[in-house]
Amino acid sequence: MTAIISAYRNNAEQYPEKLAIKTRDQELNYREWHELISKTANWIDSLGSTNKTVGMLLPNGIPFLQFFAAASAAGWVAVPLDLKWKETELKKRLALCSPSIVITTRDLYDKLKPIYSNVMIFEECLEEINQTLFTQIKDPEGDRPFYMGFTSGSTGEPKAFIRSQESWVESFNCTRFDFHIDEAEHVLIPGALIHSHFLYGAISTFYLGGTVYLLEKFSPNQTLSWLLSQPISVVYVVPTMVEALLKEKSTVEKSVKMISSGAKWEENSKLRIREMFLNLSMYEFYGASELSFVTALSDQENKRKPGSVGRPCHNVEIQIRLSNGDIAKTNEVGKIYVRSRMVFIGYLHANDLTIHSLEDKNGWSTVDDIGYMDEDGFLYIAGREKNMILYGGINIFPEEIETVLSLHPDVEAVSIVGVPDPYWGQIAAAVVKGKASKGELRRFCKMKLASYKVPRKWYFVDELPLTTGGKIARAQIKEFVESKVNVH
Repeated sequence: MTAIISAYRNNAEQYPEKLAIKTRDQELNYREWHELISKTANWIDSLGSTNKTVGMLLPNGIPFLQFFAAASAAGWVAVPLDLKWKETELKKRLALCSPSIVITTRDLYDKLKPIYSNVMIFEECLEEINQTLFTQIKDPEGDRPFYMGFTSGSTGEPKAFIRSQESWVESFNCTRFDFHIDEAEHVLIPGALIHSHFLYGAISTFYLGGTVYLLEKFSPNQTLSWLLSQPISVVYVVPTMVEALLKEKSTVEKSVKMISSGAKWEENSKLRIREMFLNLSMYEFYGASELSFVTALSDQENKRKPGSVGRPCHNVEIQIRLSNGDIAKTNEVGKIYVRSRMVFIGYLHANDLTIHSLEDKNGWSTVDDIGYMDEDGFLYIAGREKNMILYGGINIFPEEIETVLSLHPDVEAVSIVGVPDPYWGQIAAAVVKGKASKGELRRFCKMKLASYKVPRKWYFVDELPLTTGGKIARAQIKEFVESKVNVH
């Protein structure tokens, strides 16, 4: 079963009245969910476009999941678009994915229409969808592209990563076997669906036949309220959410499983959340948008190997390679390579509309993370190669921020580095040579970047250190910034 729609059909036949999804003001059972997705898929297919790509600029809610699932059922590529992106960010990503249509709400239409021609309003589409015949649709081919997401890339320019249905279906097996989640679970999705961790949590739950509980946006108070009032058994989180929950000073006695990703879950946070959730089972995993799941770590394994990110998932092979290509020995640090059926199809770069795979001739891929394996087969991450900043589960690339700041006429040179932060994991710090003020540069960034990319700390210097090759010496800048942070 390599098509996601086939699971919806099976679930609708096996337990048609079972609750599929619940939001604050809407509920659908599996019969209704399957019918909605099938009708929406038939409506999408009726548009008759040769470029089968649909953009989605939608808030958290059933419509977001409806169009994502229906696009996959119709054999189209779904492209979630972030409501937080500024106009320039949105333009670049729309130019890269070139969707046939973009679905948005009536409230967001005026923002989107001036920058893209073929925009459709969800509320109007829904009227047409409701009049569409409910007919069974043919399962699309599993190896076709079905999901496109974005990363800024090391150059600061956006590039798209593309996944196939087959890779996601294979990932669902990890959910079943490595996290022990099945059709009996009631799964809370408290985060934004634009982030693949939460989108995957919802779509995998539908596939397995569980029930999804979806918040409009993350609120620690509302998350706890739903945990206490609804039969929630699983909640998807990132570590920053755990920190926010801890501030609520509440106690949860029911049995709950937490699935965490996006950043390393700090040991102190794990200890404190266990005091709050008295019957908690914790799972975290290491992975990437390009690789999907790589390793999983249960709470029992965490007690034995607290610094590890876990052992390879049941369908994943890992190699640690030295710079000369040799396989590293146990506890020897090298670059992490992964081989599995969950690896993405490839990248789509701006100005080059061909797809670039990461796989070598033997099927191995790397995202250039560095780590090592211990004698028991547990993986440890020694660091992230190059410059990426991991901010609350979101990847930030310094080059993108540097490109924006360099456009300011009073900035002569700038470097962005990540520094540790107890809440966010890492935050962006700017080191600037020039006459511009902090307030002026913050306002400048806010006009061109999503708010989470705006540097949190600013330092102004007469000169930036350079390497012998004349490039900015990031390692020295990082040491400088961390010394300033430690002083304060």
